[in-house]
Amino acid sequence: MTDQPAPEEIDATGLLCPLPVLRARKRMKPMAEGTLVRVSADDPAAAVDVPHFCAEQGHTLIGIERGAGDLRVFVIRRGPNRS
Repeated sequence: MTDQPAPEEIDATGLLCPLPVLRARKRMKPMAEGTLVRVSADDPAAAVDVPHFCAEQGHTLIGIERGAGDLRVFVIRRGPNRS
């Protein structure tokens, strides 16, 4: 049995579009491919922006967890580096 490391946490609560995606991009850039990341955001636009960011950058959106109010936690698997 292999122990999975805990996902990296990125807190983007309180930030408005496009800042949640920009924070995620900056923090994820040096991470290794395959790293799991949890991005917490309460901006309603993040529901569109984060999946689009993943698709454009080659990351895999594993799932979206709903929290209180507009809070969403996006679980992402880091994709390969792109030029």
